Amino acid sequence: MYEILLVEDDQSVRTALQHALTGRGFNVVPASTATDALRSVAARIPDIIILDLGLPDLDGRATLRMMRGMTNVPVIIATARSGERSIVDLLNAGADDYVVKPFSSEQLVARISALLRRCEGLTQHEDKSVLDVGGLHIDLRQRVAELDGRTLDLNRLEFDLIAYLARRRNTVVTRPELIHDVWQRQDHGDDRTIDVHVSWLRRKLGETAANPRYLHTVRGVGLKLMAPE
Repeated sequence: MYEILLVEDDQSVRTALQHALTGRGFNVVPASTATDALRSVAARIPDIIILDLGLPDLDGRATLRMMRGMTNVPVIIATARSGERSIVDLLNAGADDYVVKPFSSEQLVARISALLRRCEGLTQHEDKSVLDVGGLHIDLRQRVAELDGRTLDLNRLEFDLIAYLARRRNTVVTRPELIHDVWQRQDHGDDRTIDVHVSWLRRKLGETAANPRYLHTVRGVGLKLMAPE
């Protein structure tokens, strides 16, 4: 049974979500403050975290940063801020996904299931546990990526993305494929999250979209990972 840490200060919302998630077979650990949530993570790492930004004792973004210092498990942000800049900032801060309030329990369960499938499923059909593309070395079992001997500080989704592209090196991967296989979503309407994570990944690879070394954008199609010439 998967364990979910549900961080929500509104008791009525927290109770409703806890009831819905428990009914779907999840073990839910509720927390109403950032302090309680951080204590819970320190005591026992959950499988996934749902984090409300409007907590009474600590800013949600600060809470997210502190959580990322403790664990790399998937985090879904629940936010009332639907602006693109806010969403980009949250993803850059380490969130794996987000839902904008008000949202249905069905939508949340779909996001949770997608993240769990992505975390578990990307290496199931891969016989080779080590991938090398130029100076990029990816150990799928250890979930470690190195560039020219230097370990890259990648979050869970960044690692999944670069591992997926590395398996298909020298091949153009379309945006719908990334949404379906890496993000584990059926809908392709909002793929801004791809651009955010690719941009963040490029920074860690020491390149830019204008001067790519490994990650090459094929305009209107998708991405291709290849070794530098």
